[in-house]
Amino acid sequence: MNIINNNILTILTFLPLVGVFFVLIVPGNDALAKNNMRYIALATTTVTFVFSLVMWWMFDPTNVDFQFVQNHAWIGDVIGYRMGVDGISILFIVLTAMLMPLCVLASWESIDKRVKEYLIAFLLLEFLMIGVFATLDLALFYIFFEGGLIPMFLIIGIWGGKKRIQASYKFFFYTFAGSVLMLLAIMAMYWQAGTLDIAQLLKFNFSPEAQFWLWIAFFASFAVKMPMWPFHRWLPEAHVEAPTAGSVILAAVLLKMGGYGFLRFSLPMFPDASAYFSDFVFALSVIAIIATSLVALVQDDIKKLIAYSSVAHMGYVTMGIFAGNALGIQGAIFQMISHGIVSGALFLSVGVIYDRMHTREISAYGGLVERMPKYAFAFMVFTMANVGLPGTSGFVGEFLVLIGIFQVNTWVAFGAAFGVIFSACYALWLYRRVIFGALEKDTLKSILDMSPREMVIIVPLIVLTIFFGFYPAPILDATAASVEALVSHYQAGLGQVGALAEVAH
Repeated sequence: MNIINNNILTILTFLPLVGVFFVLIVPGNDALAKNNMRYIALATTTVTFVFSLVMWWMFDPTNVDFQFVQNHAWIGDVIGYRMGVDGISILFIVLTAMLMPLCVLASWESIDKRVKEYLIAFLLLEFLMIGVFATLDLALFYIFFEGGLIPMFLIIGIWGGKKRIQASYKFFFYTFAGSVLMLLAIMAMYWQAGTLDIAQLLKFNFSPEAQFWLWIAFFASFAVKMPMWPFHRWLPEAHVEAPTAGSVILAAVLLKMGGYGFLRFSLPMFPDASAYFSDFVFALSVIAIIATSLVALVQDDIKKLIAYSSVAHMGYVTMGIFAGNALGIQGAIFQMISHGIVSGALFLSVGVIYDRMHTREISAYGGLVERMPKYAFAFMVFTMANVGLPGTSGFVGEFLVLIGIFQVNTWVAFGAAFGVIFSACYALWLYRRVIFGALEKDTLKSILDMSPREMVIIVPLIVLTIFFGFYPAPILDATAASVEALVSHYQAGLGQVGALAEVAH
């Protein structure tokens, strides 16, 4: 047990690479070989998920320090193999590990070309995503953070839709360009602090001038990754062209890396800059919530509509984070976890009907409740959660964020509340057009309801959506101590906002 306890983060992080090895050595390319590869990937991701649950079970939520820590020298005294989790990062690891087996199952029949390469890309992506949330070394964080671009670039560019090449390059260059400034900031932080150990950097006091420029550099990367308005232009196209599983991971995990970055670096390391720029972030967040919701209302592609709704929901996340209080930050974290479940489920739901009809045009559907009652129920649950209906996980995060931001700025809270109304408009409009109405189209009259494989994918997400809506304690309890420590650290670090304003001028 001690061996597992001491090395569980290494096991979790590198297990997907074991799966890569076994997929790689499977001979042949016939139907039997492809199925063997799929079973290996499914087994690997399932075991990884089990280990993530074991880690969550062993985790002490009352301890604000990093846990399961490993610290080994790697490249001199500059870069080290430093791993550890707190109440914030552990949830993102569990979310990532939970979704990967579902993505493998979702791709079981829809991906039949270059299956080996596809599964290897997904396993590599899981390795890199877990690494982002598990590492405590800033250089390793950058390597994992940027490394995830490569497999996702390939997933969109090779297995995507008709405009996949354009979408993959747009995704890569937008996100990579934003991160160049972060690399420069990391080097500047090492020159000033003499370390890349995140735990040590959290204790270092950067000058007002340094905070100003470092905050901007990190913001450039995280704002594109989330993505915040107006840095979101790459996202709808990437979602539309990506295969179903690619859209799930893009929305559920990759976007959350930006929010995690704000929580891990911007707020605690640059508190004065975060306070100084908070009104700027609030303005962008309100615009994102309202503007992208209105854009979602006029979409004719289901995936593009859900993509724009993701930008709107991320507006609540940034708003909650930079509220700088416990309610706002806990709401933001809960919103990210909930959105990971709900948005992933929505894209999986779109994949169910796309596999049958090979179109995502809203006008191609209507009256599906007549032929697909199970699907209609599942899609309804996720639609209601996306709206933020009480009793679903989507309500808890938005409610906490709105309370948190109301304590800071009532006008921002008032503007954000309109997003709840607009989200109901586009989500219910989509549901009515796809599910209700007369079953008039001949192409839909023979469509079949969800298969047992699809039920295995969708049912756990329904259960989690409703469970966390009625009982959010597992998430809130896991984050409570770490969030309180973060807020205390942030508020204790304030005091030079006036000096920073002089730097800005």
